[in-house]
Amino acid sequence: MVPAYYHGDTLLVRYRAAVRPGDPVLARDPRDPDLVLIKRAVRWQDGGWWLLADNSYALGDSRQFGAVAPDLILGRVVARIWPPRRLRVRLRLRRPT
Repeated sequence: MVPAYYHGDTLLVRYRAAVRPGDPVLARDPRDPDLVLIKRAVRWQDGGWWLLADNSYALGDSRQFGAVAPDLILGRVVARIWPPRRLRVRLRLRRPT
Protein backbone atom coordinates (compact mmCIF):
# COMPACT_ATOMS: atom_id res chain seq x y z
CA MET A 1 0.00 0.00 0.00
CA VAL A 2 1.24 3.50 -0.77
CA PRO A 3 1.90 5.84 2.17
CA ALA A 4 -0.83 8.42 2.80
CA TYR A 5 1.62 11.10 3.94
CA TYR A 6 4.95 12.21 2.52
CA HIS A 7 7.97 14.17 3.71
CA GLY A 8 7.13 17.87 3.45
CA ASP A 9 3.36 17.47 3.95
CA THR A 10 1.81 19.90 6.39
CA LEU A 11 -0.65 18.21 8.71
CA LEU A 12 -3.50 19.59 10.76
CA VAL A 13 -3.45 17.69 14.07
CA ARG A 14 -5.99 17.69 16.86
CA TYR A 15 -3.91 17.12 19.97
CA ARG A 16 -5.33 14.93 22.76
CA ALA A 17 -8.31 14.01 20.56
CA ALA A 18 -10.10 10.70 20.98
CA VAL A 19 -8.65 8.03 18.71
CA ARG A 20 -10.70 5.41 16.87
CA PRO A 21 -9.53 2.43 14.85
CA GLY A 22 -8.48 3.59 11.38
CA ASP A 23 -7.43 7.09 12.48
CA PRO A 24 -3.98 8.36 11.48
CA VAL A 25 -2.18 9.55 14.62
CA LEU A 26 0.98 11.26 15.77
CA ALA A 27 2.75 9.20 18.40
CA ARG A 28 6.10 9.17 20.14
CA ASP A 29 8.22 6.14 19.30
CA PRO A 30 8.32 3.96 22.45
CA ARG A 31 11.98 3.13 21.73
CA ASP A 32 13.04 6.78 21.23
CA PRO A 33 10.58 9.33 22.72
CA ASP A 34 12.27 12.17 20.80
CA LEU A 35 11.08 10.63 17.53
CA VAL A 36 7.51 11.38 16.42
CA LEU A 37 5.76 8.92 14.11
CA ILE A 38 2.70 9.15 11.87
CA LYS A 39 0.93 5.80 11.97
CA ARG A 40 -2.58 4.41 11.65
CA ALA A 41 -4.29 3.27 14.87
CA VAL A 42 -5.59 -0.22 14.12
CA ARG A 43 -6.95 -1.59 17.39
CA TRP A 44 -6.83 -1.29 21.16
CA GLN A 45 -4.72 -4.14 22.52
CA ASP A 46 -2.84 -4.91 25.74
CA GLY A 47 -3.59 -1.49 27.29
CA GLY A 48 -2.43 0.52 24.27
CA TRP A 49 -2.96 1.24 20.58
CA TRP A 50 -1.64 -1.10 17.91
CA LEU A 51 -0.14 1.25 15.30
CA LEU A 52 0.73 0.22 11.75
CA ALA A 53 2.37 1.99 8.83
CA ASP A 54 0.30 2.41 5.64
CA ASN A 55 3.22 0.85 3.79
CA SER A 56 3.44 -2.75 5.00
CA TYR A 57 7.14 -2.89 4.06
CA ALA A 58 8.04 0.10 6.25
CA LEU A 59 9.66 -0.55 9.59
CA GLY A 60 8.94 1.19 12.87
CA ASP A 61 5.43 0.23 13.88
CA SER A 62 3.75 -2.06 16.43
CA ARG A 63 5.10 -5.14 14.67
CA GLN A 64 8.50 -4.09 16.08
CA PHE A 65 7.59 -2.46 19.41
CA GLY A 66 4.11 -3.73 20.35
CA ALA A 67 1.13 -1.72 21.53
CA VAL A 68 1.76 1.98 22.25
CA ALA A 69 0.70 3.40 25.60
CA PRO A 70 -2.03 6.06 25.37
CA ASP A 71 0.24 8.73 26.88
CA LEU A 72 2.54 8.40 23.83
CA ILE A 73 -0.29 9.21 21.41
CA LEU A 74 -0.02 12.97 20.79
CA GLY A 75 -3.06 13.51 18.59
CA ARG A 76 -5.19 12.55 15.62
CA VAL A 77 -4.35 13.77 12.11
CA VAL A 78 -7.39 15.68 10.83
CA ALA A 79 -6.18 16.82 7.41
CA ARG A 80 -3.23 17.27 5.12
CA ILE A 81 -2.64 20.78 3.82
CA TRP A 82 -1.19 20.52 0.36
CA PRO A 83 2.03 22.46 -0.26
CA PRO A 84 1.32 25.28 -2.75
CA ARG A 85 3.80 23.79 -5.25
CA ARG A 86 1.96 20.44 -5.42
CA LEU A 87 -1.45 22.14 -5.40
CA ARG A 88 -0.52 24.18 -8.50
CA VAL A 89 0.59 21.04 -10.33
CA ARG A 90 -2.62 19.24 -9.40
CA LEU A 91 -4.79 22.17 -10.52
CA ARG A 92 -2.91 22.41 -13.82
CA LEU A 93 -3.57 18.73 -14.52
CA ARG A 94 -7.31 19.10 -14.00
CA ARG A 95 -7.91 22.03 -16.38
CA PRO A 96 -9.53 21.07 -19.69
CA THR A 97 -7.44 21.89 -22.76
